[in-house]
Amino acid sequence: MPSYEALKNKQTELIRKSLDGSVFLADITADPIASLTSYVAGPPPVISLAPLPTDWDDLGWLTGDGAQFSRDVSSSEVQSWGSVTPTRTDVTADTSTLTVVAQETKLLTIGLATGADLSGIAPAAQTGEVSIAKPSRPKSKHYRVLSLAVDQGDAGEIYVARFLPRAKVSGYAEQSFGGGDDPITWGVTLTGEEDSTLGYSERWIFGGAGWNALLTDMGFTPTP
Repeated sequence: MPSYEALKNKQTELIRKSLDGSVFLADITADPIASLTSYVAGPPPVISLAPLPTDWDDLGWLTGDGAQFSRDVSSSEVQSWGSVTPTRTDVTADTSTLTVVAQETKLLTIGLATGADLSGIAPAAQTGEVSIAKPSRPKSKHYRVLSLAVDQGDAGEIYVARFLPRAKVSGYAEQSFGGGDDPITWGVTLTGEEDSTLGYSERWIFGGAGWNALLTDMGFTPTP
């Protein structure tokens, strides 16, 4: 019989952390994220982040919690005579949400957190004052959202991303005007919906030079 030492397969180099990252937003009319990385033949070959499509913008600095994802799965169960466990289970809902708390005060974060349409908002002449009235009935504005986490491997950067092609604000965080160390923040929760053109509500993307170097160790078969 083999010993546990012979059976185990624990690889510390496969433990990932989000050392840095950003959450990028675009209007629903913007081009979706087709590929996260690009390749340039060498020598040596270079794998790097691909440029974002036009009209995408970074939310900027976020709180230390970064991008917080939740997944709510609901199911329907069939109970049968003589069985103490369900004899059939069907998934009826699978919803992903993303919560972020932005620390930068700018057009993108103000518009996201107020729910107001800022397309017609212009600073006042001379003073630069900006006034935004709370909408009596906020519109269900949809966004494209890319959350990108960056880690470091021995061979270079490793990217772990989640792309929501169609998401809308479904909740707002509390905002505090007070002293202490905390800045004024703009926090929202975004819920992903299926994009009828792309055919999905969320896509996980992994890449980078460090990721490519670990494909075999992670159990993938590299493409020749």
